[in-house]
Amino acid sequence: MKINIINKSSHDLPSYETIASAGMDLRAHIEQDIILKPLERSIIPTGLFMALPVGYEAQVRPRSGLAAKYGLTVLNSPGTIDADYRGEIGVILVNLSNADFTIKNGERVAQMVIAKHERAKWNPVQSLSETSRGAGGFGSTGRQ
Repeated sequence: MKINIINKSSHDLPSYETIASAGMDLRAHIEQDIILKPLERSIIPTGLFMALPVGYEAQVRPRSGLAAKYGLTVLNSPGTIDADYRGEIGVILVNLSNADFTIKNGERVAQMVIAKHERAKWNPVQSLSETSRGAGGFGSTGRQ
């Protein structure tokens, strides 16, 4: 699939790092460093604008290394970019650690997955089919 994209950054387009990668890294497009203090959040611009085909979305997700090593994550994970959005792709990062984190221009701050999706049509009914789980919610299937 080919996706129209405008790159206003000085960085390469997002790309898959390995043959089996699902996500492409998004890089910060900033003029000066951004320091995220503990529990602080910021929208990090990427300089990327795209036109997805109808029936597809782009999901913005955390990078596991930043999350595990530095407590940096995507706040609305996964963030959804709809096919009709034409603005700049931004990443809402939050620092969940106890230390400041400095974001530099070109730093890989998130990953983006392109995914096909369905559009649902509601079918109002009076009852639902029975299952063994039933209405069991959070934690109802146990810890293991």
